[in-house]
Amino acid sequence: MLTDIPANPLNPTLHWPRAASYGKREQQASPHPHQASSEPHRRSSSQRSCFLGVETWAELVWERWDVGGEFTRSLYLKNVHRRLQKLRFKPPATKFFTTLLPQAITLSPGTSFSMPITFRPLDRCEYQDTIEFQTKEGTFQVSLRATIPRHTLELPERVLLPPCAAHHSTKTIFSFRNGSKLHTGFCWEVGDPFQLSPASGVLAPGEEAQVMVLFRPLEARVYQCEASCAFGDQGENSCSLLLQGLSKYPHLEIGGAEVEDEGCQLLDFGSVPFGSSQEKHFQIHNPSPVTSSFTLARLRRPALLESVFEYAVREGLVAPGSSVQVPVCFSPVSVDCTSVEYLCLSSPGALSRQLIKLTGSCSGPLVSLSASVLDLGCVLEGEQATGFVQLVNSSVVEAQYQFDTDTDGHSVFTVEPPSGTVPPNATLTVRLHFRPHHPIPHYRRLACLIMHREPVFLDVIGTCHSEQLQPAVLRARHLDVYRAHLHRGLTCYPPNILSAMLAQGTLQLDQQGTLKIAEDLVQEVVPSDPPTARTPMDEYFLSETASGKLPRSTPHQPHCHVRVDPPELLFYEPPHSPSHSPSPSRSLTVTNHTKGKLCLFWTPGPPGSPFSVAPTTCTLGPLKTTDFRVTYSPRQPNTVHAAQLECFAIYKGLRDHHLTEEVTLCPPWCVTVRVSGHSFQPGREHFNPRYSLTRPRVVFPALPEVCYRMVLLQNTGDLPLLFRLCREECPEVSVLPPSGLVPPGSHQVLCLRSTPSEEQTDTLTLPLQLNATPKHTQELTVISVAEKPRVCVEGDGCVYFRPTAVGCVCERAVRMRNMSRMALHYQWRIRSSDAPNLSVQPSAGVLQPNESTVQYWCFAPTEEMTYTMKPSLILWPTQSQSPSNKRSRLFLKAVGVASKGSIKAGSAVVDLGEVLVGGCKSFEVPVLNDGRCPVRFSISVQQSIVGACSSQEEDDPPALELETETGSVPARSRLLLHCTVKLPHRAHYSWDLCYHTLNASGSEQGCAQLLCQVRAEGVFPTLEVTDARGSGAAEGLSKLQLWELFSLEPLNTSLRRDPGPMELTYRVPTRHSLRRCPSVYTSSILDFNFGAAPLGSEPSCVLVVFENTGSIPVEWSFLLPEDQQIELEYWAETGDFTPTELHQMRVQDNRLFAISPRSGSLPPGQQRAVQFTYRHEFTGTDRLPVLLKLSYGREILLNFVGVTVERDQRYLHFTSNKYTFAPVVIGGFDPPKQVYELYNGGAVPLRYHVDTEPLEQLTADNFGHPVLQCLTPYGEVPPGRTVRTEWIFSPLEAKTYSVDVPILVLEGDSALIRFEGSGFDSRALGLSAPHRLDPRLVPCTQRVPLPGQYVFLSQERVCLGDVPLCTRSTRLLFLINTSHTHSVLFKWILTDKDRKVVEIHPEEGSLAADESALCTLTLHSSGTPCFYQQGLICEVLSEEAVVQYGEAVRQWEKERERQENEFTLTDKNLSCSSPAQSTHTQDTGESDQKNNFALRKYKTLPPIRVISSSVVAGGPSQARPSRVERRAQREASSRVWRRPSPPRPMLLHLGLTARSHSLLEYQAFFPTHFHRHHIHRTPPSGPADEHPPSTALPALRPGPDMDIITHTLTSIIRSLLDDPQFHASIANDQDEPVPYFTQLRPSTPPPPQPPTSPVPQTLSDPSDPCGGSGKARSGVRPPSPSPPSPPQPDSAPGVRTETAAEEDQDSHNALHKEHRQKTEEAIRRLPEFGDLVEDILLNTLQNLMMEAFQGELVLTARPRIIALPPVTPPASSRRRSVGQRKMSRGSPLSDAVKDTQGTPKTDQGPDTAPGGPASSMAPKH
Repeated sequence: MLTDIPANPLNPTLHWPRAASYGKREQQASPHPHQASSEPHRRSSSQRSCFLGVETWAELVWERWDVGGEFTRSLYLKNVHRRLQKLRFKPPATKFFTTLLPQAITLSPGTSFSMPITFRPLDRCEYQDTIEFQTKEGTFQVSLRATIPRHTLELPERVLLPPCAAHHSTKTIFSFRNGSKLHTGFCWEVGDPFQLSPASGVLAPGEEAQVMVLFRPLEARVYQCEASCAFGDQGENSCSLLLQGLSKYPHLEIGGAEVEDEGCQLLDFGSVPFGSSQEKHFQIHNPSPVTSSFTLARLRRPALLESVFEYAVREGLVAPGSSVQVPVCFSPVSVDCTSVEYLCLSSPGALSRQLIKLTGSCSGPLVSLSASVLDLGCVLEGEQATGFVQLVNSSVVEAQYQFDTDTDGHSVFTVEPPSGTVPPNATLTVRLHFRPHHPIPHYRRLACLIMHREPVFLDVIGTCHSEQLQPAVLRARHLDVYRAHLHRGLTCYPPNILSAMLAQGTLQLDQQGTLKIAEDLVQEVVPSDPPTARTPMDEYFLSETASGKLPRSTPHQPHCHVRVDPPELLFYEPPHSPSHSPSPSRSLTVTNHTKGKLCLFWTPGPPGSPFSVAPTTCTLGPLKTTDFRVTYSPRQPNTVHAAQLECFAIYKGLRDHHLTEEVTLCPPWCVTVRVSGHSFQPGREHFNPRYSLTRPRVVFPALPEVCYRMVLLQNTGDLPLLFRLCREECPEVSVLPPSGLVPPGSHQVLCLRSTPSEEQTDTLTLPLQLNATPKHTQELTVISVAEKPRVCVEGDGCVYFRPTAVGCVCERAVRMRNMSRMALHYQWRIRSSDAPNLSVQPSAGVLQPNESTVQYWCFAPTEEMTYTMKPSLILWPTQSQSPSNKRSRLFLKAVGVASKGSIKAGSAVVDLGEVLVGGCKSFEVPVLNDGRCPVRFSISVQQSIVGACSSQEEDDPPALELETETGSVPARSRLLLHCTVKLPHRAHYSWDLCYHTLNASGSEQGCAQLLCQVRAEGVFPTLEVTDARGSGAAEGLSKLQLWELFSLEPLNTSLRRDPGPMELTYRVPTRHSLRRCPSVYTSSILDFNFGAAPLGSEPSCVLVVFENTGSIPVEWSFLLPEDQQIELEYWAETGDFTPTELHQMRVQDNRLFAISPRSGSLPPGQQRAVQFTYRHEFTGTDRLPVLLKLSYGREILLNFVGVTVERDQRYLHFTSNKYTFAPVVIGGFDPPKQVYELYNGGAVPLRYHVDTEPLEQLTADNFGHPVLQCLTPYGEVPPGRTVRTEWIFSPLEAKTYSVDVPILVLEGDSALIRFEGSGFDSRALGLSAPHRLDPRLVPCTQRVPLPGQYVFLSQERVCLGDVPLCTRSTRLLFLINTSHTHSVLFKWILTDKDRKVVEIHPEEGSLAADESALCTLTLHSSGTPCFYQQGLICEVLSEEAVVQYGEAVRQWEKERERQENEFTLTDKNLSCSSPAQSTHTQDTGESDQKNNFALRKYKTLPPIRVISSSVVAGGPSQARPSRVERRAQREASSRVWRRPSPPRPMLLHLGLTARSHSLLEYQAFFPTHFHRHHIHRTPPSGPADEHPPSTALPALRPGPDMDIITHTLTSIIRSLLDDPQFHASIANDQDEPVPYFTQLRPSTPPPPQPPTSPVPQTLSDPSDPCGGSGKARSGVRPPSPSPPSPPQPDSAPGVRTETAAEEDQDSHNALHKEHRQKTEEAIRRLPEFGDLVEDILLNTLQNLMMEAFQGELVLTARPRIIALPPVTPPASSRRRSVGQRKMSRGSPLSDAVKDTQGTPKTDQGPDTAPGGPASSMAPKH
């Protein structure tokens, strides 16, 4: 597969540009037109190469060929060199390629040669051969190949698709090309989620195709799929490419909403006026990195609920990080209704969906009248009166109004304008004209219909007088009295009856002056059903009852005074010609429902009115009916007419005001009849209506009660519009007005009334006929369906609470949604038994249609049980006007489980370990809840302190702080309780964490339970010095001296103490001082004394190892004065410095003291070496205060002290002018010797002298008793070394002695030292008497190596403690060479004085690389008791350095010998001593110059020593040397070759400390330790015996000696291995037992000693401190054993019996055994025997320790026990043993054993060898 076209990994839709070489190859022309294939030539021409100056093709290829043909190609050879070249070639080896015969080819520079090569194939296969060309410079080959055309596809290795969201798709395009010369078919195969298109096809040669990759993942992950392509003729070849795609889950968010409501975004439109729309936007944001598609859909809503929210964006794509804006339009259709709708945003593959709540309300017009009553006064008949009233619109909505009255003059009250529009927040004035036709009082209640609002009513009154009749004038107060009478049912009675009843007392006047029925007659007169309150719309429809528009009411109803029937008259029949038939007329009936006589007056129409009523007046008796005739007489054809006929009914007695009382005055009743008709001739086309109808779809509320809706009919044409609603086809709906006429440009408000029912599920159709023709009929769709309140509660009516602890509260949110079309009031009711355990919030509210709300239920159990509760939900519509409307009740099941909750800690005890005092440590306590209910708890802390310093510390507030004291742990889970501890003191703290469970109100319940206990120990940071090493000028100081000079023991003591409050002023290092000498906040002040050294010597370096022995990290710092000083500006510093400040400035500026590192941090258990350096650059004593600061810990002031002396100055360095001896018991005979050290800090030796005069004076003061003696008052101290002076302190009394003793230095400064010592009485102190040696706490091992150190001691200090005199204490040490390459030499430096006390073996030796040496250190305690404080030094030298030094010394001695025998002539006149010689010199001057030049190459080495100036100048009598001579002298002096200095050894210090006691004192003070020591009672030998000659052979080194010895030993060993006798002797020796202690075995068996001879005892010498003597002093030797006398035979003749022989043998054995025991006891008491046994045991232990150290012996390994089988003796031996056992029965030697030969063998003592002779126990025969 070729991959020349890889896909661009940055953008998979773009491909890398393909190389342009293809186009270039196609443009090349073949030089041979008859060539079968020009393409191979063009391809190979671009691959020309140069071989040895010949340019040609590296390969010649035939591609297009057929079997049996000849195909010729030309190979061009071109000479690119500048010289002539001759070529020879070898033809191809195969017969398929042929060329010219072999010949020489000559090529001039720049010329070419064409060689034809013919290819003749015989089979369809590939061919390959070569042509070899030879030149003078070498050979090269040209490859010949014939290839078969193959199918090849060139495609990218991989295709990277853009990231895609799950369940989405993305695509890209890649190209692939047919790289062969054949037509290639392809077929792609790929797995999900990738798809390729086209999947198959055929590519022509060189053709390129594009494939589209579709990526449609289902999961969010990385997809890698291999797409395979089968190509070729039959798909025999295949290739593949890698498809890569990344998928992520889509995530969309809704933004731009105002607030979030109940888990979803809220888009609130607020209140929108009716008839208008409002648009708002929200955004869909895509925060994910992939493009996501979305779908925006409405949630399911009630079926008949109208949608008032419109949005155009329902689906789309959102790019990563971008947003899509969604506009939402709100167009309300119902006034005073709140609309709610939910939009769901979903995306394929998303894990969640988003909800947005759309809500908005509709506001309608608010219209009111300026006056509810309009009194037009009293008008004479035939006159008119005009009144004004205002319509006030207080809303922002335009209001359409219409007065329901006649507009053509058929009414006495005319409204102008009768209909119109009131602008928002405006006022419209309406005129009313009063034109009465009858002398009666007039009253009419006009209804003003407001679109989408309840109608408003205007009471219009007026009175008409004539000359004959003058009725009572009707006033507004009369209407109030009428309404009161109407409410009380008195309006049905005429005034005369009411007056009679008032006179009779049946009626009474109330306080307002109205009539009322007497209280005792209320039940008899008043109807049982009083009228109920009515809405304005109800009143408007009920006012038509008098006109017969509604079903007839019962007679006793007060509103049915007068009734007209029918209320509507239609004259829609085609009119006849007036000349042939009368005008059409209709009859109507008027019924009197009152109990009085009524007068009826019809208002006549205006002149020209087509409608007329006859008769116009009439008198109607009570409860009577009369008929009237209405005639329609149109005067013009083809017109439409409509009118509202008006009739006033009044009690007959009210026509005369004289017959009327004020109280009984009743206004007239007005009834109307709507009439309409047309005069269109038959066949005449009626007017085409032009109108608009606002809501042709009328939806009534889903309430099962009377509901109203309004429809606005507008006449938009120029002709009047006649309308009629066919109520007959839709009896469920009532309409007012049912018919009428709409003038051009005017409108008509239609009021629809219906009572929805649940049975009515279909839509109703209400026809609206226009212009009195069925042709123009508009259908109104009416939906009048009643619904029951439907509420959807989450969980299918069941609410399950999780298990809850008793006393706690479990809260759960339950969503409730109103699925009905009406707004509902809801209220939850919970049974009284369930009320303590169950509550809900909110418990009541209003749910708008399609609205959901979240109810929060709380379950609070009071006891452990399972609760099953059934709360009920009561629902009723908010728009219900009927108080008797039935409420719905739904039941909900609530189940909760209560249990007792408890918690526990993950661990009963939480141990924090050590916590830094003053610091904070945070930790977590896991709180576990294993129960099935969550637990609320509160934690309390009780603190206890162990080790508190005062009671005030115990009263401190708890040092443990809780992050939160209350919390809740879910069921079967754990909570991490975060705590913080801040300890104020160093003490052991303990806290008890106790918890209380909390109830629902958050108060504690029950008693406190222990949760866990927390322990912590308050500690301060601790450091401890564990090692100290000196180097440089301090190399000669031992570890004990460094410990004392640097006050390391007091430093450790101070570091172990608690810091004071002042030390914690600054818890961390900080600059706080304005002075150069900072203030000191600590009382711990110590000296770091670097000792003394001469000027110019190496710096004194002391390496101190600090170790963190605590369990918390330690941050430490060494602060110089400049580190504590606040840096001030130059102007703020003063120029006055004290001498101390000047001295410190000099020390700091010259860096005389250095610390490295100066700060650091140490984890627990770690150690760090700090190097302190003092440079000896200025003479005198240098001091510098350095503060050692531990963060949150101690501050210790270290006074660095260093002394530098002149090189020729003799100086003894004293660390202190006071020295205290160890306390000594009074009354003792042998006071111990004590040691005081003197250190020479100079560069020259010095002699010292201790002035003993103060000691003599002290002796005189103590009655001649020498209290203090100096045993070494004189001595010499080498430079840089220490000398120990011996003192004896012998107190007389138990007190402290002090004396000032001068120590004088010859030619040096003296010092006055105060010596102090204390005596004590052991009887008074008892066991607390200080008899024991006080071991100094100096570490015995080295912790950190010095730079360049690779030899170490296993122990640097050995403390032997208290030992008795005449003992030998031994310790084993190891010298370890840790280097892998260097060998070293070591030597112990022991003075003669040291050798008397200390012995170390070996004293010198060598250590190879990685080798160790065992050194035995022995202390001989003899003489008088003393304190041993020995300082031993081991010098270690590198063997290589010693060899180099020896070689350098030999070279130097050789040069010195040469210079002693060689001299130089310096006479300047030697060259001109004689003329001849001068002449010869002149003649040969040229040759002399050459010789001199040659001789100058070799110069004489400089002299060994410096020649004095006098000698060089020729003596004092000579003149002063010249400048040149002086320069030569200086050069010669500088070239002096000094003797090489020996290598400087590395010093290892070994300290030995012990105290010796006399034997009696040791036995008295240490009785239990006396048996641990061996007392050497052998007296010391002479000086010759003190140091026996060493038998150790010198170590062999490579050389002739070692070769000789090796050769000799090799020859001896080989001869022994070849000797058979040697082998036999070894085999025989294996059978012989090994003898032990043969030197102590007597030569003959000792004879039995008489019992009276005692064993001699040794004599004791009281002068001997060891308490005994040896052989030389005792004079008594142990008895030498004498041979036993043979037994005397019996004088009596005869043969002995067997019994007598056995008795003699037993007595002999008893005597022999007793003698042997006495001899062994005497030997054991010999001092030599004890010394020998100790030496043997010591050597054995040394060997074991050496083997264990080298790893040859494991001391801790378990011993192996090998059980050998018992040896069975032969039968003869057994028989013999049985006989001998019978013979020896009764013998006391019961422990006798027999060897394998049957010979009895007795137990032998330690002085008898196992193989030695033994006495025979068998009887002699």
